[in-house]
Amino acid sequence: MSGQSMSVGPGRMGAILLVAPALLMIGFLFVYPFGYSVVSAFTDNGEGSWHIANFTKAIEFYSKDILFTIVIVSLSTVVIGVLAVAIAGYLTLGENPTAVAVLKWLYRWPLFIPFIVSAQLMRTFLAKNGMMNNILTSSGIIEPLAAQSYLDWRGIVITFVWKQTPFVALLVAGAMASIDRTTIDAGRIFGASRLRILIELVVPQIATTLMVGLILSYVVMLSVLSVPLMINAQSPTMLTVDMAWRINSYGDYGVANALGIMSYLFTGVVAWFYLRQSLKDKGA
Repeated sequence: MSGQSMSVGPGRMGAILLVAPALLMIGFLFVYPFGYSVVSAFTDNGEGSWHIANFTKAIEFYSKDILFTIVIVSLSTVVIGVLAVAIAGYLTLGENPTAVAVLKWLYRWPLFIPFIVSAQLMRTFLAKNGMMNNILTSSGIIEPLAAQSYLDWRGIVITFVWKQTPFVALLVAGAMASIDRTTIDAGRIFGASRLRILIELVVPQIATTLMVGLILSYVVMLSVLSVPLMINAQSPTMLTVDMAWRINSYGDYGVANALGIMSYLFTGVVAWFYLRQSLKDKGA
């Protein structure tokens, strides 16, 4: 017995040493900053008694920005989901090989462009004298005096959708490619249109993958600073801009961390729905 216990000890120690660097990195880069942010949000820079004054001030000053952030990110997520399903659906059900090949080649490009570069591209594309209005004016679709700038909430939504749709479409297309083709063939035999096959047969089978992609996109968009900062130079704006403003202008980490905790709660609600659905699927 003693020999067995002595042989197990070094093995366990080796396993601990193997995972120790990863655990230390997670603890140092995530757990400690997160814990300090929570403490700072409920105290005065980590000192004194606990209170909710920072949250009260955050809601008082930035209630419109909180609502603006939720609406912008939610709207972008819905549009991303619709476009991702449409793109992946055509890649799966499309009957024109040339169109499928061109779409497969084109739709991934924004995937490799950073958000700050995307924001700069959209600043030149969506401005009043930008590329989009120049194209519409030269083609006679709109009059020059009717041109308007989209560097507001619409520009944020367009940038988010343009940037994140390829990511979700890539996940959804992979999931669609792995489903049983007999269900699609059966739908075609019974005369169902491609749209009906996509909505009623294909989408339900890849709903979990679609939800994962949309949740990841939701979290990413909620944390982006460059896009609202560069595109929407007016109020209301997104919470990331407010957090940067509180820190850079006032050194107020308490209110900034309170806004950050609110962002955690927004993502936590979305994650809760996903976990609940996953548990239902596993139970079924």
